[in-house]
Amino acid sequence: MTSITNFLNALAQYNFLQTALITSIIVGVMSGIIGSFIILRGMSLMGDAISHAVLPGVALAYMLGINLLLGASIFGVVASLLIGYVSTHSKLKNDTAIGIVFSAFYALGFILISMAESSTNLHHILFGNVLAVSDNDLITNACILAIVILFVFIFYKELVITSFDETFAKTYGLNTQLIHYGLMLILTLVTVSSLQTVGIILIVAMLITPAATAFLWTNKLQNMLFLASIFGAFSAIIGLFLSYTFNWASGPAIVLVAASIFGISFITSPKQDIIFGKIRLSRGKL
Repeated sequence: MTSITNFLNALAQYNFLQTALITSIIVGVMSGIIGSFIILRGMSLMGDAISHAVLPGVALAYMLGINLLLGASIFGVVASLLIGYVSTHSKLKNDTAIGIVFSAFYALGFILISMAESSTNLHHILFGNVLAVSDNDLITNACILAIVILFVFIFYKELVITSFDETFAKTYGLNTQLIHYGLMLILTLVTVSSLQTVGIILIVAMLITPAATAFLWTNKLQNMLFLASIFGAFSAIIGLFLSYTFNWASGPAIVLVAASIFGISFITSPKQDIIFGKIRLSRGKL
């Protein structure tokens, strides 16, 4: 209780902690929303690829003194286009194309960062540092959250159809490629805006884990989006508390909380039927 009281007192006193908390919640919410579509479309590896592919864009933008979001977004979109081109114009499977492109971009990013001679910034880019989030970062994250919600609201039906039955979507006349690359652009924006909070290495965990947890509790997409947002926000809040209290790195703390919630859900959710199934089985034997 003392740790919670200290955290609440610090939260009321320090502006940087308030900014970090709000930003973490925003990242948790938008990661949950986009992550739901990522796992339903079987694109978890694509999310990992985009999160790593933006590294050279971040490094180049840092070197040129321009907005990190701009540089990372360009490289994220280019990586997505390259993956699509390689997979459609060769006999290689999609996961092979993803592995080639994202590893090449990731390696390029490391080289560019070493040229920039900024190991401190590299650490923050890789693992995040939510306590160093500025008011401008908060505004950027809020704007991207608004874009995410607007995108899902406008293209909800198209996203649903293409996520569950892409063949039917093509027959129906939908431009599935346009929707795919639109989702990749939004994924890139979410990834870049989350750099300061959880970092490049761990953002894929925030994209997948809360959404996967929500998937265990419901069969309805709208409920899944809502639950994924709740799980993401809750993970961010508890993770920030642990980070502040025990001086842990913010990104790993948030991800560990999200993974713990998934672990509990995996055992207790009726959809998995692990605990309830054993209870029914034991009663049947009696």
